[in-house]
Amino acid sequence: MENTISKEAIGELPLCQFDGKITLVEDLVEIDEIVDILLKEKVIGFDTETKPSFKKGSVNQTSLLQLSTANEAFLFRLNKTGLCPPLIKLLESNKLIKVGVGIRDDIRGLNQLARFKPGRFIELQDVAKNFGIDVFSLKGLAGLMLEVRVSKRQRLSNWEADTLTQAQIDYAAIDAWIALRLYEEFVLLDPLYKFKSIVYRN
Repeated sequence: MENTISKEAIGELPLCQFDGKITLVEDLVEIDEIVDILLKEKVIGFDTETKPSFKKGSVNQTSLLQLSTANEAFLFRLNKTGLCPPLIKLLESNKLIKVGVGIRDDIRGLNQLARFKPGRFIELQDVAKNFGIDVFSLKGLAGLMLEVRVSKRQRLSNWEADTLTQAQIDYAAIDAWIALRLYEEFVLLDPLYKFKSIVYRN
């Protein structure tokens, strides 16, 4: 496998699609049951979204938490539910592995909503480095390892909108799910590789 990929090469790849179920969570009542489902998994994909701020020195709080299994992505609208105890329990779990790209900033943002001690998070950028891969963005890794193009058109959209668009929902689901797919690809490359959890410091 090559260790890098150009923007031009990524641009020629087929657009990534997620064919699984997407569940948008806006009500606290649903969260307990969903967390119980997720805690039965061994590994899930992880990501967050934040409404962009175009004012210097102004930073918005994390709006969305995305968690994905192989077949279903759950999008938690934190601006409506808050970071509630069941979600904190999941984020602190040392049994459930959460995988993502650039997750230290995601964890920092979530910690501003509620304090928690992160448990079993794997940073795929660190894994890529250990495999000699010279690509560290989610889009680059997906292009290199999975030969798909992940659209980033919705990244700077309003994640605090009253109603998310279908394009935002699809984008958010793909970002968490593709992280899980990348983890699975690393396992295939070296089944004996020892994945290390990140050490998070505030």
